[in-house]
Amino acid sequence: MEKIVISNQQQYRETGHSSKGNQLKWRENGWWYKADQMGYESLAETVISQILRSSNIGNHVCYEPVKIVYEGQELSGCKSRNFLGEREELITLEKLFRQHTGMSLAKELAYFSETKQRIAYTVDHVATYTGLKDFGIYLTKMLEMDAFFLNEDRHTNNIAVIYDLDEKYYRLCPYFDMGLSLFADIKGDFPIGKSLEQCRKDIVAKPFARNFDEQTDAANELYGNHLTFSASKSAMIKELRKYEYICENEIVDRVEEILRYQADKYKYMMKEI
Repeated sequence: MEKIVISNQQQYRETGHSSKGNQLKWRENGWWYKADQMGYESLAETVISQILRSSNIGNHVCYEPVKIVYEGQELSGCKSRNFLGEREELITLEKLFRQHTGMSLAKELAYFSETKQRIAYTVDHVATYTGLKDFGIYLTKMLEMDAFFLNEDRHTNNIAVIYDLDEKYYRLCPYFDMGLSLFADIKGDFPIGKSLEQCRKDIVAKPFARNFDEQTDAANELYGNHLTFSASKSAMIKELRKYEYICENEIVDRVEEILRYQADKYKYMMKEI
């Protein structure tokens, strides 16, 4: 596994961070590096990005495992290529709404009683501000992925578009940041000793509803069903096992059980493309 030495000066501090705190991140020579903070985020990022290669999601970030040496410690982490052009800027939905309205999108969504209303409100305003008419389909695919992989961290600072500072236009952002998926937070909400049945009961979706299926059902009603995998359940497990050297056996076994359950639950997504 690749090992990279990071200096203090290279650390990146973000303003729109995870709902569970800032993850250590660095940018160097066209790559982003992230260190595990809550558990096995790098395994989740890597395996999910590899599984998505066998799906109809062509626009996603690919992650690779890496060891990061920082302040004398060796940390598990992952790396991904910087997907921004030299004169491009990542604009989170929270930032986009504040720029145009002076208000927080997360707080605005709380005023709606229906999940479908929250999603439609977001999509309509993003289309108005950016001209991205297919943002509804883009967002639906994201919510479908989050449901399948149990991503608990999709807050309004974790959905973004890309703005070209020279050409003055927006484009869709590659799907990124799935680290807090597959119950990766073993230091907090989903410790190894906790049953997966209880983990499934306790997990909370974001940002339009607390339940993953409620979000995806609402988005599907508005914009259709989109996510499909050409990989079988056994192929997904095989992909996972390629990276079993990253974590302890009990973690890899746990992730395998999670993937098997999710593939059975969302078997309508498991079809030939």
